[in-house]
Amino acid sequence: MGIKIKFTVDENYDGKLVKDFLRNGKGVSSTLLTRLKLEEQGITSNGCHVRAVDVLHKGDEVLLTLPDDKNEIMPVKLPIKILFEDDHVIAFDKPPFMAVHPVHGHIDDTLANAAAYYAQEKGGNFTFRAINRLDRDTSGVVLAAKNSYSAALLPKSVTKKYVAVCEGIIEKASVVDQPIRLKEGHSIQREVGEGGVHAVTHYCPVRHGALHTLTRFRLETGRTHQIRVHMSYLGHPLAGDDMYGGSLRFINRQALHCEEISFIHPISSENVTVKSPVPKEFFEVLNAV
Repeated sequence: MGIKIKFTVDENYDGKLVKDFLRNGKGVSSTLLTRLKLEEQGITSNGCHVRAVDVLHKGDEVLLTLPDDKNEIMPVKLPIKILFEDDHVIAFDKPPFMAVHPVHGHIDDTLANAAAYYAQEKGGNFTFRAINRLDRDTSGVVLAAKNSYSAALLPKSVTKKYVAVCEGIIEKASVVDQPIRLKEGHSIQREVGEGGVHAVTHYCPVRHGALHTLTRFRLETGRTHQIRVHMSYLGHPLAGDDMYGGSLRFINRQALHCEEISFIHPISSENVTVKSPVPKEFFEVLNAV
């Protein structure tokens, strides 16, 4: 059987139904609850099988045995770096030029392929459930859940910080609050424009070069290409981001990196922060004249 998760019933759910405790008290999704009901010993209380409509009492030990994952991603041995890992969560340091999921043209060279191989080598198996997604050329922290329970809870608490090298000199911190829409005639490229979706980007310059500014970002929204579009709109496209007006003179990919992800752990409820160092090539760009 799969991962086991244990909960203790507190006084707030004394006399409540199993389904109320799991759904409202512990954030178990309706889909997972249904799957657990179909599993032999999927839900037990004090070692005995219970139904969703059974009553719990304060101090009861409720154990969930999650169904085994079925990994459908091809395992491929690829170099990857693990920044954080336990039985429920894993964080990777994704290099540039690696897609997160298999797509047309990238079937067996993605982070998902590498994760499948990594799990296989450790004698385990988990479906790759990425909580955040980075563009192929963007580097940095990618957080993934190892089971469906964690996958449902993690997105509710995740905060991300990015760093990028922007063209030009940015003098002070500010915020961009401009809608982003798909550019007419394009299937991928975005632009700021009326009728787009609400998007808010906070940015702060941290170091200047002769031609560029190392800048940190915090996003209130998570739109496709948000940082890239907003900084291009301001006249400070990311170095190497030729889709949005950046030059390839000093770097051959958009100089964007997810340097930090913080989250509340789905099991322990502890605050966890995972960091990835700023790539060396960013400083090389910054020092260019």
